[in-house]
Amino acid sequence: MVISVADDVMKLLADPLRAHIVRLLAEGPACTCHLVADTGATQSNVSNHLRALRHAGVVAAEPWGRFTYYRLQADVIEAAAEQLGALAARARATVDARREC
Repeated sequence: MVISVADDVMKLLADPLRAHIVRLLAEGPACTCHLVADTGATQSNVSNHLRALRHAGVVAAEPWGRFTYYRLQADVIEAAAEQLGALAARARATVDARREC
């Protein structure tokens, strides 16, 4: 079974806090302290979610003085959206196709 970019992104965004962080980062780069304030989550919880997003390539970390700013990787989100769009198109094209039992 081949895991696609869309599969990885959907798995990550299944967590409500990670999805919220991604929505916040779509508004522009933010540091952990901004994300803690905006989400109401603890610093360690936000940091753990940022680590998962960073390892998957959804978020990039950028040092800025004493702080690290995180930004959304638009290319990764677009690739996932394209794969999901292709699935939707295939589903529309095969809506009446029935396999024999």
